[in-house]
Amino acid sequence: MGKIERTGLTRRALLARTVAAGALAVTGAGFIAAPDAAWALEVSVISEHQMATLLQMARDIYPHDKVGDRFYAVAVKGYDAEDKKALVDEGVAALDAAAQAAGHADYVSVGWEEDRVAILQGMEDTAFFQTVRGGLVTGLYNQKEVWPIFGYEGESFSKGGYIDRGFDDIDWL
Repeated sequence: MGKIERTGLTRRALLARTVAAGALAVTGAGFIAAPDAAWALEVSVISEHQMATLLQMARDIYPHDKVGDRFYAVAVKGYDAEDKKALVDEGVAALDAAAQAAGHADYVSVGWEEDRVAILQGMEDTAFFQTVRGGLVTGLYNQKEVWPIFGYEGESFSKGGYIDRGFDDIDWL
């Protein structure tokens, strides 16, 4: 039996490149990975660049230092769909054009959050921005794994309601 030659990127190599880069890594093989955890996101309809842009946009709209990129990835994964492709194509192109007008290669390469937010503010009346922003409210904050980060314990009805579970224990009021 001869030696098997591998032509693809191994999982180990993917993770090593991602950690070395220190940021979201677009691998070019339909995956996006991040250094803060061992996760990757596969895209099939939109490009890796578009998904990376959506992830950065999500972080800029709802910035939470304690929330990992994987939660933002779950929140924007729904945009990797045929019915959203035209919206994403147009929106990411507009973000990149605004970034290029400011002297950057694209939106993701804009280094300062303040500069990215200024770009987003210029687009906040567009259907693209409003759709992504509105989808993030439920896409991000409805993830049960995120709730403990914010101190939310979840619904209380099944546990007897809020009144008997600390509703009146506010000591700062």
